[in-house]
Amino acid sequence: MNSRLLPRLSLAILVGLLLMAAGCYTNPVTGRTYAVMTSVGEEMKLGAESFAAVKEKEKISLDPIANERVLRVGQRIAEAVGNQLPGAQWEFVVFDSPELNAFALPGGKVGVYSGLLALAETDDELATVISHEISHVVARHGGKRMTEAALVGLFGTAGAVAVDSKYGEEKRDLFLLAYGGISTVGLVLPHSRGDESEADLMGLQYAAQAGYDPAASITFWQKMVAASGESGLPTWLSTHPANGPRIEDLREAAPRYGALYQANRGRYK
Repeated sequence: MNSRLLPRLSLAILVGLLLMAAGCYTNPVTGRTYAVMTSVGEEMKLGAESFAAVKEKEKISLDPIANERVLRVGQRIAEAVGNQLPGAQWEFVVFDSPELNAFALPGGKVGVYSGLLALAETDDELATVISHEISHVVARHGGKRMTEAALVGLFGTAGAVAVDSKYGEEKRDLFLLAYGGISTVGLVLPHSRGDESEADLMGLQYAAQAGYDPAASITFWQKMVAASGESGLPTWLSTHPANGPRIEDLREAAPRYGALYQANRGRYK
């Protein structure tokens, strides 16, 4: 067999094995389908372990008002998610830090930093934050990104072997340098921005189902821009959509969930 064919055959075999290991997941809110090679159980185990590590490292807030507020809003969002997150074990923790940040991990583990909690002055704005983060978990964006990273790495390794066998070590290193930049800018970052936009829209629906005003997403992100400013990176080098277009997308989308919000807000009075 021609030795130059071996890298191509190896690539085909490895890609085939990876795709066999990956399953297709359909987002229950948007209907988008994509490959995820991790199981829900694996993701939840990783989420629980990661959350335990964060709680060991970060200072947990003892403020009863802050904790009650996050728990109250979080539980309503969790109720809206329902069985779209099978086996969820909800936990809501406030971390005592001025950082403007929040996160959610597989299994229903949610962390909100006190700095962001102060910025989100109303429960509607806090619901914007929590529903967005939980949306990433329901969408299994973490597993999706791990799958994409595995495929990118696999193609890069196989390509490097092929280039090395034909052109030598110097050309292989040039290939890896070029491939890393192209795959990041052309695939990884655009997909990350797409996941963020998807979580924004999913969050609007969850917030409205929980009786929170989806229009609060606009005021919240305006405050975030005022407090933290732009990242300084051009959009094509960022993991998140640009703030201006992101706010405009929310402004356009929020009214579509107005009726759902009105139908549910009375349940919590």
